Amino acid sequence: MTSGTLYLLPTVLADDTATQVLPAQVPAQIAALRYFLVENARTARRFIKQVAPEQIIEDLRLTVIDKDSTEAQIQAALAPVAAGQDAGVLSEAGCPGVADPGAELARRAHQLGIRVVPLVGPSSLLLGLMASGMNGQSFTFHGYLPIDRGRRAAAVKQLERVALAQHQTQLFIETPYRNMQLLEDLLQQLQPSTRLCIAASLTAPNEYVRTDTVAGWKKHGFPEIHKQPAVFLVGR
Repeated sequence: MTSGTLYLLPTVLADDTATQVLPAQVPAQIAALRYFLVENARTARRFIKQVAPEQIIEDLRLTVIDKDSTEAQIQAALAPVAAGQDAGVLSEAGCPGVADPGAELARRAHQLGIRVVPLVGPSSLLLGLMASGMNGQSFTFHGYLPIDRGRRAAAVKQLERVALAQHQTQLFIETPYRNMQLLEDLLQQLQPSTRLCIAASLTAPNEYVRTDTVAGWKKHGFPEIHKQPAVFLVGR
């Protein structure tokens, strides 16, 4: 029996930007699928209806796979694909599998011999790296730093040491409502000559990208990015 294909479908980073940031292949593939594995059902339904209005949402099967899903739930979600049905993976924003539970679906799909096909779309991490002016040949993404401020201070010091010693760009993110607290900690913990890039609301009309030394940020101030999705990059 031939298995189906698992399509990794990028979504938008900012509302009402689909026509600007998604190639035609993405809406076309979404229109052709009837089974989706999604991080958030409400977000997925709204996105599908926006880019493929011909789809009848009630006729689609959506299975939620998020950070709390078990191995058994992941395997069960992929069972129809293993049996021959094509499926699409949708994250809440950006590219599935990158800082996203979709990676577990792709991992298990490979183990089951299911073909995995990534489609082109916006990734805040790559867009931030591209615009930062920092080393794009050696970089590490850390996800979220610790919430505890003591542990976070230690993590910031460590990633700065790696960035300066290895000329390796360090990327991380934060829950948007804690952005400003993180910025305060970064300016307190990083050396004055270390470069910091803030890339916020990427692809949106209010997109903001700026790289400066920590000393420069302290002198000129930093933007109000409270509740805005952002990527932070540290380098030399």
